[in-house]
Amino acid sequence: MAELSAESLVARCRAIVGESHVITDDADMAPFMADWRGRYSGRGLAVVLPLDTAQVAAVVAACAAARVPIVPQGGRTGLVLGSVPDLSGDAIVLSLRRLNRIRAIDPANRTMTVEAGCILADIQAAAGAAGMLYPLSLAAEGTCTIGGNLSTNAGGTAVLRYGATRELCLGLEVVNARGDIWDGLRGLRKDNTGYALRELFIGAEGTLGVITAAVLKLYPAPQAALTALVALASPRHALDLLGLLQARCGASLTGFELMSAFCLDLVAAHFPDLPQPFAGRHPHYALVELSSNESNEHAQELLESSVGQALEHGIALDAVVATSGKQALGLWRLREHIPLAQAAAGKNIKHDISLPVSRIPDFIARADAALDQGFPGCQPVTFGHLGDGNLHYNVAPPAGVAHDAFLAHQAAVNRIVHDLVAGFGGSISAEHGIGMLKREELARYKSPVELGMMRAIKAALDPLGIMNPGKIL
Repeated sequence: MAELSAESLVARCRAIVGESHVITDDADMAPFMADWRGRYSGRGLAVVLPLDTAQVAAVVAACAAARVPIVPQGGRTGLVLGSVPDLSGDAIVLSLRRLNRIRAIDPANRTMTVEAGCILADIQAAAGAAGMLYPLSLAAEGTCTIGGNLSTNAGGTAVLRYGATRELCLGLEVVNARGDIWDGLRGLRKDNTGYALRELFIGAEGTLGVITAAVLKLYPAPQAALTALVALASPRHALDLLGLLQARCGASLTGFELMSAFCLDLVAAHFPDLPQPFAGRHPHYALVELSSNESNEHAQELLESSVGQALEHGIALDAVVATSGKQALGLWRLREHIPLAQAAAGKNIKHDISLPVSRIPDFIARADAALDQGFPGCQPVTFGHLGDGNLHYNVAPPAGVAHDAFLAHQAAVNRIVHDLVAGFGGSISAEHGIGMLKREELARYKSPVELGMMRAIKAALDPLGIMNPGKIL
C-alpha cells in the first residue's frame, strides 16, 4: 500500500469501520484523550472504533502505510498513562470497546474465548452462568476490559491462589504492527512448539501489537467463600498470620489484603455509612478470604479455627468473621473504598510496587522512616495484596500542607521509595504497568542488558515504531 496522508488515512478508516465509528471532533474525542485520574489529556488525529478483528487489522495496515502511530485503548482505567496519546496530535486512538463478544465457552476444557473489549465483570458473569469461575477480580472490573487486563498483566485480589492475568490466559489473537492477524487462540495447557509468542504480548501495553481476543482459563465455582477482618499490631504480625493461614488452609486461601489504620481512617471519614467492625483502632488489618470446593461448613470451620489459633498465639489482636454474604461484602467494601477515599481526601503520590513477601515488613519500616525524615509528618497510605507481595504504598501530604505543594516533591518521594524497592529486590510496577508515567523510572532500574533485549524485541516486532509509541521504552 502506498504511503497515505493523514487526511487520506482518516478517510480510509471511515471506509473500513463506517462513518459513525470514526470520531474527529475535539469535544467528542476528549473522553478518549484523558487518563482515568483526570491529570493528563493528550491529543489525537481521530478515534477509530472497529467492530471485529478484520477491521482492526485493516486499520493497523492503513496506519502502517501512513506511518501514523496507534494507541490501543480498552476501558481507560489505567493509572500510568498507558492508553492515552501524547500531545503531538498525530496518533490514531484505536478503541476496542466494540469487540465485546464472548465467542465460546468450553466447560469440559474449562476455557472461555472472549474478545478484547469484553468488560471484566461481564466475563465473570458469563463464567458464573456456566457454573464456572473466572477469578480475576479488581476494583475497576465493572469498567476495565480484558484486553487492557492482558496488556498490563493485571493482578487483583486473587493472585495468591490463581495467579495474575498472564497465568489465566492460554491463547491470544493479535494484530501485529503490519496489520497481520496471528491466530494463537489455542486452549492448550501444554504447547512446546517454539517461542512463547503469547508471553510477549501480555504485559506489553500495546507496544508490540493489538490483542483482539483471548482464551481464558476457567475454574470450578467454589461452594463457599468466607471473609474475615483481622486486627494486627504490625506488618510483621501480618506476615506471621499469612504463614499460619497458608500452612493450615493451603490452596483454600484466596485473598490476603493488608491495610494500615490510616487507610481505614480515610474510609471512615469519607464513607461513614460503611461498617466499622471494631470498637477501637488498631495499627494494621488483614482482610482474609477463604474459598472451598467442599462446603460452607468446612470453610467456616477452617477459617474460624485458623483465626482462633492466631489470636491464641498473639499474632492477631482481634478478628471479625463474616457470617453472611452481606457482612462479607461490607468488609470487602472497606478495602475497595480506600482508593476512593484517597481521591476524596485529595491528591497523593502513588506507588504500585512488589517485593519478596518476606521483606515487606522491613521495607515498610525503612520507607516510613526515610519519608518521615525527608518530609516530616507525611502520611503513608499502605495497603495491598500482601499474599503476592504487591503493595500500593501511597504517600499523602502532612496535615495542613496543600496537596499541590506536596506533589511538587513527587520526584524526591519516588526516589526514596523506588531506591528502597530496588534495594530490597523488588519492582517499581507490580500490576499497573509502566506507560508514560514510569518510563524514566524503568530506565533507571532496569539493567542495560535487559533494556537492550527489550528494545531489540520492540524493533523486531514494530520496526516503524507506530505501536503505542512513548510507552514503556
